[in-house]
Amino acid sequence: MLLVRRSSAWPWVLAAGAVGLGALAVVLNALAGVRGDPWWQVVLGVSALLTSGAVGLLIALRRPGHRIGWLLLGNALVLGAAFLASSYGEYALLERPGALPGARWAALWDSSSWPLLFAGVTAIALVFPGGSLPSPRWRRTATGVGVSFAALIVAELFTASPLNAPFRQVASPLPALPHAVITPLLAVGYLGVLASLLAAAWAVRVRFRRAIGIERLQLKWLAYGACLIPATFLVCFAGVDGAAAFTALFMLMLVVVPVSVGIAILRFRLYDIDRLIDRTLVYAVLTLLLAGAYVATTLALAVAVGSGSAWTTAGATLATAVAFRPLRTRVQNVVDRRFNRARYDGRRQVEGFLSNLRAGRAAPESIQGVLADALGDARLELRFWLPEGEVYVDARGRAVLDSPEDTRARTPVRRGGVPLAMILHDAALDERPDLIQSVVEAAGLAIEIARLRVELRRQLDEVEASRARIVAAGYEERRRIERDLHDGAQQRLVSVGLTLRHAQHELGAHSNGVGGILDGAVAEIGDAIAELRELARGVRPSQLDDGLAPALRELAGRASLPVKVEATADRFPGALEAAAYFVASEGLTNVVKHAHASRVVVCAARDDGSLVISIADDGVGGAAPARGSGLAGLADRVNAQGGTLRLESAPGRGTTLTVELPCAS
Repeated sequence: MLLVRRSSAWPWVLAAGAVGLGALAVVLNALAGVRGDPWWQVVLGVSALLTSGAVGLLIALRRPGHRIGWLLLGNALVLGAAFLASSYGEYALLERPGALPGARWAALWDSSSWPLLFAGVTAIALVFPGGSLPSPRWRRTATGVGVSFAALIVAELFTASPLNAPFRQVASPLPALPHAVITPLLAVGYLGVLASLLAAAWAVRVRFRRAIGIERLQLKWLAYGACLIPATFLVCFAGVDGAAAFTALFMLMLVVVPVSVGIAILRFRLYDIDRLIDRTLVYAVLTLLLAGAYVATTLALAVAVGSGSAWTTAGATLATAVAFRPLRTRVQNVVDRRFNRARYDGRRQVEGFLSNLRAGRAAPESIQGVLADALGDARLELRFWLPEGEVYVDARGRAVLDSPEDTRARTPVRRGGVPLAMILHDAALDERPDLIQSVVEAAGLAIEIARLRVELRRQLDEVEASRARIVAAGYEERRRIERDLHDGAQQRLVSVGLTLRHAQHELGAHSNGVGGILDGAVAEIGDAIAELRELARGVRPSQLDDGLAPALRELAGRASLPVKVEATADRFPGALEAAAYFVASEGLTNVVKHAHASRVVVCAARDDGSLVISIADDGVGGAAPARGSGLAGLADRVNAQGGTLRLESAPGRGTTLTVELPCAS
């Protein structure tokens, strides 16, 4: 237990030591007055120290075995020592000479310890993010890095050159080594440190090429923060206010790198690093281009209207504002094409689909396949949200439920804060939130249109199903009436007729004219029975009990012209057979009344999941489904079953009526 307490206390000790060094440095810098460092340098120095110490402390406490935390704490101590050495020397040598002991040592450390400021960043890059080298082969590289920094620090400590400003007049407390020794040490040190920085960058690249998932995101965070290192050297080489610019950028890098490392290790999913890098590149390039355009426009207008005119500034500002939006789009496309190819290609696919959609060359429901191609996920599924039923449906309007065995990730789609759909995709895509967000954002309009169409189609299907149920209920009611007529009224009338005949037989010759009356009554009963049978046949033919084919043949036998029947012997649902029968009956009635035909062919067959009925005649043709006609009513009956009706009736070429009724296969 004691060992655990000691180990957990060390991060606090190191962090407190770094903060103590920084606090003492701030006090001495204030006492040094005008000879101390400028305020902005103090602020950046303290920020770098506190950032490195705080992030190192968090990592060391939450990940005790992680080397990055200890490296950051060590870096904070180096920064505190460097800051203190500078303030100590400025106060004890320049403001109040001799006020404090060891002032020359502080000045020497301030001038010679600068390589250690790069050492921390280099060490972090070599072992980031797991805390170990990329492979055992990198041990020699790590040894070379240590030797290079040590050689450069030794050379800086024992060189005969004057100390750095403002301590050029201060003599070093250490003896100078011979020129023959210092020169090789400096050469090895400078070249080695430069090679160490390149090796650190190469180590990050090696890890990034083979990294996946979380490690890839973490490396992007480090690269984003470390990009200030080459920017610092570029500014230095460009000669932009040399020391001040270099110091500002270098200290800013010492702040950004620990923050990036802390986010990468502790909160790598908190922010979208890909979007951050993308925005940085886009707006950095955009700023340079707009600044160049502003300067060029200003010069051109100055030549045209004069350099002192207010129109010059106004015109340049207006031109820059007008160019901003199209230029940003161009820069965004260039950056995406070069650094985020997947996102660029995905958006291009979606934009191409939207163009086809506007031109009527694509259906909105095809957006699922487009998203699957754009995101590179063949198993991607798009489910539309229907608020009325509070259910997710597929592109056909069928309700879908989540399966506990489905391990795909879910990404909700919203437009204007309104939920539209849910995308089920490979969980690996969660590591590319910028890709999903940009592609889904581009496809938002198509998804919304597709959802509205699916919702409308689902409502229409419900209406058709309701109408079909009503028709089926009507058929069932007709069948009940037909059964009641057959089993009730008809049987009673037959019984009455038989009773009357029996009474007539009993009267015999003594009927005295009653026999004729009974004959008339029996005849009327026979007519009533015939009428009831005809009525029952109109409600639902009893022949349908044996199937559609017998019913059609019986119907053809009662027609007043030759009718040929070609019907399948397959059985179908009762409502479907009744609909087919009435289609044939109405068709034959129209032929008899209007076609003046000599023959008719009635066909009924199963074709690809449908019952197809056709009535073809050789009559005069020219038929049309006018409102209120039998064909119009027939079309309503067919639509109620979800079927289709097609009429071919050229004048003088006869008429063919074809109806397709969907049925179970």
